[in-house]
Amino acid sequence: MSGTTEAAGAGERLRVQVPEMDCPSCAGKVENALAGVEGIDDAEFSPATGTVQFTVVGNGDVRADAVAAIERAGYEVTDVRGADDRGAVGASTPVWRTPRAVKTAASAVLLLVALGVRFLLPGADALLGRPFGNPLFVADAIMLAAVVAGGEVIVRGGYRSARNLSLDIDFLMSVAILGATGLSLFTSERLLVEAASLAALFNVAELLERYAVDRARNSLGELLELAPETAQVRRDGETVEMPVADVAVGETVVVEPGEKVPLDGRVVEGESAVDESPITGESVPVDKTVDDEVYAGSIAENGYLEVSVTAAADDSTLSRVIDLVEGAQERKTKREQFVDRFAGYYTPIVVAVAILTATVPPLALGFPAIEWLVNGITFLVIACPCAFVISTPVTVVSGITSAARNGVLIKGGDHLERMGEVDAVAVDKTGTLTTGELSVTDVVPLNGNTETDVLRCARGLEARSEHPIAEAIVGHAAESGVDGDREVGGFESLTGQGVRADLGGATHYAGKPDLFEELGFDLNHVHFTTSAGGLAEDARQLCDREGCLDLVEDTIPRLQSEGKTVILVGREDEIEGLVAVADTIRPEAARTVAALQERGLTVVMLTGDNEGTARAVAAEVGVDDFRAGLLPEDKVDAVEELQAEYGAVAMVGDGINDAPALATADVGVAMGAAGSDTAIETADVALLGDDLSRLPYLASLSRTGNSVIRQNIWGSLGVKALLALGIPFGLVGVIHAVLIGDVGMTTAITGNAMRLGRLTPEDFRE
Repeated sequence: MSGTTEAAGAGERLRVQVPEMDCPSCAGKVENALAGVEGIDDAEFSPATGTVQFTVVGNGDVRADAVAAIERAGYEVTDVRGADDRGAVGASTPVWRTPRAVKTAASAVLLLVALGVRFLLPGADALLGRPFGNPLFVADAIMLAAVVAGGEVIVRGGYRSARNLSLDIDFLMSVAILGATGLSLFTSERLLVEAASLAALFNVAELLERYAVDRARNSLGELLELAPETAQVRRDGETVEMPVADVAVGETVVVEPGEKVPLDGRVVEGESAVDESPITGESVPVDKTVDDEVYAGSIAENGYLEVSVTAAADDSTLSRVIDLVEGAQERKTKREQFVDRFAGYYTPIVVAVAILTATVPPLALGFPAIEWLVNGITFLVIACPCAFVISTPVTVVSGITSAARNGVLIKGGDHLERMGEVDAVAVDKTGTLTTGELSVTDVVPLNGNTETDVLRCARGLEARSEHPIAEAIVGHAAESGVDGDREVGGFESLTGQGVRADLGGATHYAGKPDLFEELGFDLNHVHFTTSAGGLAEDARQLCDREGCLDLVEDTIPRLQSEGKTVILVGREDEIEGLVAVADTIRPEAARTVAALQERGLTVVMLTGDNEGTARAVAAEVGVDDFRAGLLPEDKVDAVEELQAEYGAVAMVGDGINDAPALATADVGVAMGAAGSDTAIETADVALLGDDLSRLPYLASLSRTGNSVIRQNIWGSLGVKALLALGIPFGLVGVIHAVLIGDVGMTTAITGNAMRLGRLTPEDFRE
């Protein structure tokens, strides 16, 4: 064990790694052990990661006291460090090379040798004596050795469980093994085969369970290994190698071709194709040049980069993902909570049945005592809820870590479960179904103004706005050589409508047509500029002889039908012109919508754009329905309406403007969340890459996860029930109970859970 020499100071939070703590029962024993240690507060126990975290609040060597208490409970502590220090995730020696595995192998070999002597070489099965009044043969002695080899670790665990007053699997199996062995030695009943089989097979089941948990932990460990531990840093004109934890924000790190980016940052020199698949799951490299963001753990494939660090090692996107994945495994699903509650009743009830089975028939009905005592022992084996208890957490861990490797951050097992129950998906338009990269498509001057006049006014109004439409207009004006040379004052953003500001001393507006109707303009009768080109020339055929445009009935609807957003620009007494802006629909949008619909999900688009634009985009991507002209609070109302109509609803947006709707939905999904703290914090699920096709993968993963959990829970309970029914009729013995109900079900459940790890987004792309 490392990291236990220094005493912890008050207020320090420690992370203790306990690899063998891999089930709720184990966590319970560790919790009981730490309850007697003074100076510990706010303890958290994570069987999924094999870690315990707590805050030191007392004096003395709390660290050493905690380690000693955990080890007295029978669990090895492999490391203790500060909770913020990165390390292994509870994984230690490979499970098949542990001392328990060696003892299990020895027990199994001895059992096979004993059976060979008993049935294949009867001449060698000589009588050794009668130590307890009953004959002891060579095969019996070998079986006793098998019981000791495999049963020692079980009985030791059972003893600790008894001290902790824990009616867990170790205690039950210890009673079963000791009971079968005692009957064989002190009565004429020969149950050494059952005792040895219990010792060997139960250990196999425990090793299989540990193997499944370790596989899940290793998946998380792979995330930890993505970011390099050192960085090449420019200091005082030299390049110095140092731990990433020592690199400060603002320093410059050097990334050579083929190396990993050590920390989040912004490129200040060089260019390279960067493989961001470790973070976003997207396999196609992204070209990065000056001012582009890069993430820790991504790989510079073919170029040299100098990167200005924007986040410390503990605050990088990768670190945040790891923290959230670790925490996600502790958020229990409804089914997991059911399993915990059920197991609390199941085990005591079945133990009571075992006691009644062993005592009532012989005492009240005169049935053979030994036979029904054996039946009671068999019920004790059935009472072990091992496979049942791990059915849900192993599946959740497998699903969450698999999703993280594919660029989908699921922040809790409960969110994974709820996503599998969703019936409708509400999707924001801008930045989700579309790229969010707006561009100006049309400029229509009105009332004697020129295009330059319109753009100059629009640029002055929109220069202080942070809205994407404003950025597109300002950018287009700059590219057209139109500057905003008028003095701007009194700027005001009109939520959901537009902006207002004083330009050159006169109040101007830029916004939706509704804004200008509220100002009293007659949009059915607007004079256009006959000398203007573009749309204005084409629009002449829509005008009367006096040279007027009907914006409401003709021009605006025509632009909107093409998927464009119309912004009017003008003063309080005159409309100077209009600017049309269009977004680009993502190439994968229609395919993604179709894939969601194939999975039985209703897809509804929500947008703040006008109905014409919304209708055009909806038709192109193929959504089932759309709601247009929505303010942020209207999107909340729309989500609530969908919940009333369909049931569970997922909302997909950018995680910032759509935060209220994301919070209202049963599952909030943020797009392109890598590098965005707000998006990661706001959403229940974050698609780290800017790739909409991850949605069908998420839907299928969650639905498959729920299906696997149901199969595991009811399968394990069904098998236990069938075995229990067969015991009174002599159809099921101890061997069947442990081989089918324990080893068999544990193997089946863990294998079924691991199926989630084989799903990838590519499986759901056309």
